[in-house]
Amino acid sequence: MSTTIAFVCVQNAGRSQMATAFAEQARTELDAEDEIEIETGGTQPADHVHPEVVDVMQEMGIDLSERTPKEVTPDDLRAMDLVVTMGCSAEGVCPAAWNGENRDWDLDDPDGQDLDSVRAIRDDIERRVEALFEELVATQ
Repeated sequence: MSTTIAFVCVQNAGRSQMATAFAEQARTELDAEDEIEIETGGTQPADHVHPEVVDVMQEMGIDLSERTPKEVTPDDLRAMDLVVTMGCSAEGVCPAAWNGENRDWDLDDPDGQDLDSVRAIRDDIERRVEALFEELVATQ
């Protein structure tokens, strides 16, 4: 049985895109493609991933330039085992009607911030994803 995880924020153009990319990388490194499904989306998706996010992820060898933010619906979230919001729950714009577990990482929005600030957010997300995957693999 697989575990389904969704990384969600308002625009799906920054935090959730970084988390998803790190999660995909961790899943591959752990050879857990059959055990862990990853989704991402936003409640009000932007037209593109924020340029500063693309830049700082490129520094890590991860290309987000071709990714397109997409909408996530309450029905999508109800199908998830775990929903990780990026701080948008505090803003009251993320749907909160899902059956599985929810965690809010309360991260600053990188949109429009300087590259050093975006790098700090990126590094925080990477640490959180690594810890989450260690936890998931331990319970599989």
